[in-house]
Amino acid sequence: MFHKEGAKIILIALAVTVGVVILSEQFIHNFWLLKTIQVFALIFLILILQFFRNPKRYTDVAEHTIIAPVDGKVVVIEEVYEPEYFKDKRLQVSIFMSPINVHVTRYPVNGLVKFSKYHPGKYLVAWHPKASEENERTTIVIENSYFGEILYRQIAGALARRIVNYAREGMQAIQGTDAGFIKFGSRVDLFLPLGTEVNVKLNQKAVGGKTVIAIKK
Repeated sequence: MFHKEGAKIILIALAVTVGVVILSEQFIHNFWLLKTIQVFALIFLILILQFFRNPKRYTDVAEHTIIAPVDGKVVVIEEVYEPEYFKDKRLQVSIFMSPINVHVTRYPVNGLVKFSKYHPGKYLVAWHPKASEENERTTIVIENSYFGEILYRQIAGALARRIVNYAREGMQAIQGTDAGFIKFGSRVDLFLPLGTEVNVKLNQKAVGGKTVIAIKK
């Protein structure tokens, strides 16, 4: 299953691949060169398909848990000052996505979307300390009955050139459902209340919609 945001790119990649295969048969007579070009064309198509894959996942929906919004590696767990919305200290948990990860964003909690804003910006590498403040990004705040307000931020990376965000102010977010997509390499930051008991460790691999980031007992 593939994400709807990849439909246009997948069709273009398929057309390019078919075109390369057919035209190379007509104009290239060296067998090894012909097969090399065709193999690279197929690899290109496979890479596009794997990037836009959207595996079906069942989320154990629970008000008292925060789940990973994306697939990737946990690269930050620290107290920081959040300057855009809270304007105070929060616990930041960041997940870095490589180009081979699933890039679907999922709602980390149930609740009311209180804030949703897009920011144009730079395209620093996603793990850069300033990426959260200077890169193209979206900021979304969801009010949850257990944790209060939870902020997550989709951040474009050096390769990303489009962030898709489905969250709209006033809507009800359902934990684990499709919240958007980031095309080609990125990061998502979570900002949680101080004192939140984190359930993950640095360098741990997170699975979007499955891995429990925090739990409130």
